[in-house]
Amino acid sequence: MWKDMFAHKPLHLFHEEMQGENRLHRVLGRWSLTSLGIGCIIGAGIFVLTGLAAHYKAGPALTVSFIVAGTACVFAALCYAEFVSMTPVAGSAYTYAYATLGELMAWIIGWDLILEYSVASASVAHGWSKYFQNLIGIFHLKIPHLLADAPFDFDPAAGQFIATGSMFDLMALLIVAGLTIVLVIGIRESSRFNNIMVFIKLAVVLLVIGVGVFYIDTANWHPFAPFGWSGLSIFGKTILGQTSADGSPIGVLAGAAVIFFAYIGFDSVSTQAEEAKNPQRDVPFGIIASLLICTVLYIAVTIVLTGMVPYDQIDIHAPVASAFQRVGLTWAQFIISIGAVVGITSVLLVLMLSQPRVLLAMARDGLLPPSFFGSVHPRFRTPWKSTIVTGIFVGLMASFIPLGILAELVNIGTLLAFVIVCTAVLIMRYRNPNAERPFRCPMVPVVPILGVLLCLLLMFSLPSQNWLRLFVWMMIGMLIYFLYGRYHSVMAKRRAQGLDKPITNNQIPITKH
Repeated sequence: MWKDMFAHKPLHLFHEEMQGENRLHRVLGRWSLTSLGIGCIIGAGIFVLTGLAAHYKAGPALTVSFIVAGTACVFAALCYAEFVSMTPVAGSAYTYAYATLGELMAWIIGWDLILEYSVASASVAHGWSKYFQNLIGIFHLKIPHLLADAPFDFDPAAGQFIATGSMFDLMALLIVAGLTIVLVIGIRESSRFNNIMVFIKLAVVLLVIGVGVFYIDTANWHPFAPFGWSGLSIFGKTILGQTSADGSPIGVLAGAAVIFFAYIGFDSVSTQAEEAKNPQRDVPFGIIASLLICTVLYIAVTIVLTGMVPYDQIDIHAPVASAFQRVGLTWAQFIISIGAVVGITSVLLVLMLSQPRVLLAMARDGLLPPSFFGSVHPRFRTPWKSTIVTGIFVGLMASFIPLGILAELVNIGTLLAFVIVCTAVLIMRYRNPNAERPFRCPMVPVVPILGVLLCLLLMFSLPSQNWLRLFVWMMIGMLIYFLYGRYHSVMAKRRAQGLDKPITNNQIPITKH
């Protein structure tokens, strides 16, 4: 039994699975993939979380927080790029873990990715709702308060939950439902829709930087790091730096841990590997290019935002639009609000595009019911059932759970995924040094080790509640695996039938492609 759980899936099986009728369309080129990455990265992170993190965690030093988080992502992105060039199939980090760390670890990372993409999608939908309400507010329109927000929120300053007076967030629910329909129709249509939205929001981001720089008051940057330069904790116990009223760490590292959410997106490019025309070449390009472009833009926008408004007066719900309103540029507020709504829509689109492909990969391996989660629509060639379930799950979370809780929960899940991918590169290099690698991560083992250490550092900087929520989610996942996945695993059935010998630590079949 233990051998089955820790056996690896040969790479040749991943490639064989793509030859059948139950595969996805290869329609995405290099720049479409880069656009998907930018579409997923630039959104709620830059238009929403910058305010939250500057206000409560890092102050003007949030620019340094973005650099720290971006550096950790660069290391992880290089590791992702190597793996996706070796196994260009749907599944992202789940697939890489199955090829290197075994079935049980693959299940853990797959279950973790479900958490990452679901909660990230819900967070983004929540941010979309706030900016949409800000946009219509310019025209003196208003969503009834009863339908304008989650029923509760968390106040970090007071360290307690508060009632909002609302029942649920109607607009968040509606945007999720609309995008679910778009995603069921097809990847080509989704990609075109995303490309248009990316063009609009990049224009708006450049407008924010180009106009906002003339309204910077350098006095707003003093003190530059009001919460300190650290903010490190171990399982919720702060060991370096200050703490807030609820006991969570604050400072530059704590800020980096919160805004790490803003970088989620480059890894989603790897989930579209099965739909790329030339995945070995184009997917690594899309991952790295989208990350570098967005990192530069993030730093520039943060400098402008904290220069325009004192950090403790930044609106945490619609910080960028409100900053321009504050200096009297109502025309810019209108354009920024439109750009934010469009930009956040593209983030939500790509996140909700990614999760069903992870579910599809797990279903192909028998770890989830293949008749449902592995079903590909005969006409649209999309995992339509998984997409609909994703839409329902995300819509409910976005409607009833506040942004602060969602953002921190998704960060810890993403960081765990990055740690596993960086570790898997080291293992695969050791076990299969001669395997074909169209893209090779540079400076191995230095880059993967630094990726692991930085991601762990940011994980430890998150509040203790996030570790508890991650633990509960993982326990639910382990129950599903031991009650269902282990008995229905395709690899276990193949070995039972003598089709595959158990894969040992020293022998993973590799086929060149």
